[in-house]
Amino acid sequence: MEWNEIVEKVKPHIVKIETPAGSGTGFLCFYSQDRRYCGIATALHVVSYANDWNQPIKILQLPSFEQIYLEGYKRVIYPDWKTDSAIILFEKPEKPVLPENPIPFRPIDKILDIGEKVGWIGYPYLEPYKLCFFSGSISARREDRNAYLIDGVSINGVSGGPVILSNDKNEVEIVGIISSYMANLATGGTLPGLSIAQDVSHFQNTVQTFRSIDDARKKQEEIKMKEEKEKIEKGISQPPEIETKLSSKGNG
Repeated sequence: MEWNEIVEKVKPHIVKIETPAGSGTGFLCFYSQDRRYCGIATALHVVSYANDWNQPIKILQLPSFEQIYLEGYKRVIYPDWKTDSAIILFEKPEKPVLPENPIPFRPIDKILDIGEKVGWIGYPYLEPYKLCFFSGSISARREDRNAYLIDGVSINGVSGGPVILSNDKNEVEIVGIISSYMANLATGGTLPGLSIAQDVSHFQNTVQTFRSIDDARKKQEEIKMKEEKEKIEKGISQPPEIETKLSSKGNG
């Protein structure tokens, strides 16, 4: 798959994240099982200040300019300082703003080889409302921080943007997020350096937690329904719908 095709597939999932302290990039990473909540993946440093000080966060989907405004009480941020990763969890807006199905993550155990080509997308400060594409090669893997070093440039504002590729099945996968850029200052001047891309381990672990919570809630509801059924059969209580009607009549 050509890069322009990959970008077209990923573009609707990308968002610009604005806070009182600055801006960055993020992308849709999951929905809860009941589709009530959705999660935006980004770099932790993009939202950490706003999170610490309970400041609002604005999620902007371009070029439609649809936006989601999140006060502190309307969101939960799940951070991981070690990997500079975060998920912003909030209630799914009534008006559709984001796609129905997130781009899948690359499995954690499928480590990229040195020299493999990847791309990344984000909103740089140089062009704050233009989604820009970058590309480069994997230079090395850093196991100590679950990250890749990439031979390619990263600019302020692109942090949190997805690192992407097309796998051997011609499917788009998200490899990680852009975290930072290490400029080469060895000779005193600024020379080309390396971008740091965190892998998707924090996101996958967090999404799995939510799935487990969803499964647990579903199981809990099944047990509750079973208990209610047993009570009804034993004549201990009335069915919930009858109880509701009686309560409404009593309150009226």
